[in-house]
Amino acid sequence: MKEQILNNKKNGMAMLLLLLLASLAAVALMVAGGIFGIDRGAPWGVALFVIGVLWISLGWILFLGLKVLKPQEALVLTLFGNYVGTLKEEGFYYVNPFCVAVNPAAKTKLNQSGDVDGGGGGSAAALNMMLTGQAQAMEVTSKKISLKAMTLSNSRQKINDCLGNPVEIGIAVIWRVVDTAKAVFNVDNYKEYLSLQCDSAVRNIVRIYPYDVAPNVDTTGDGVADEGSLRGSSELVARRIRDEIQEKVGEAGIEIIEARITYLAYAPEIAAVMLQRQQASAIIDARKMIVDGAVGMVEMALERLNENGVVQLDEERKAAMVSNLLVVLCGNRDAQPVVNSGSLY
Repeated sequence: MKEQILNNKKNGMAMLLLLLLASLAAVALMVAGGIFGIDRGAPWGVALFVIGVLWISLGWILFLGLKVLKPQEALVLTLFGNYVGTLKEEGFYYVNPFCVAVNPAAKTKLNQSGDVDGGGGGSAAALNMMLTGQAQAMEVTSKKISLKAMTLSNSRQKINDCLGNPVEIGIAVIWRVVDTAKAVFNVDNYKEYLSLQCDSAVRNIVRIYPYDVAPNVDTTGDGVADEGSLRGSSELVARRIRDEIQEKVGEAGIEIIEARITYLAYAPEIAAVMLQRQQASAIIDARKMIVDGAVGMVEMALERLNENGVVQLDEERKAAMVSNLLVVLCGNRDAQPVVNSGSLY
């Protein structure tokens, strides 16, 4: 389905004035017909009266062709089931009064601004829901399609990463409709279609990556292990999710502007264990750094003592000195040395 833009219909104001004048003329014809036809029996007066009544009775149908569009709005019009075109620019239009606007997603509410409750509780939330329900009951569902950039924030999903660890992830997708004909006619409901494709794309991409950097994991598909991860490569993961969604929703006339990860964490059932694992890894790395530094300091001390000839130590005394220095440098608490005031031998 190819989109057809109707740019030659911006004559709504002229048609409105013309219809108003025709309505006034119909009223005048009814008055004149009543005077000359009914009161005086003139045949042409009766004809004028009938014409005026017919216009007043059926002329309102022509007013249905008046359409007003605000910036970043569109109307997809069909005539007896056939697609006739799309009104896409702001203005006052007049079209065939029998044209019908089509928007199958008009009543669909996504998890985005203005569509969902703010999460409040108590009487304030109940009052807000009551007022919202009354407003929706009074409001006539609009068939206009918004061309603005909108944000979709689907609910968090629990997905297993490439190592089998369950993680929870949430994304926010900024999107807009660029082809109204495809959005209306190629899919049943373009909003629900977008939401479903977002969930599917997130699952497909997250399964490729580990939550944190892991050895022997290939996330790029080139057969070489890399350091890609959900936590460390969030920009790359979000970009791949965006490309995956765009590939699926292009046929629905939707453009994905940006995708961002809004929430990322281990699932609650393994979060505590993974936290202990991270703490243990941090302790091991810290100990390794402390030991490397301590060994370097011991080597430096022995070299300086040997170069300056301060004291001559045999292998047994060197081993004792190394042991004492490592205990002091690697201990968790301040050492309390025992001073030997006697001879070393």
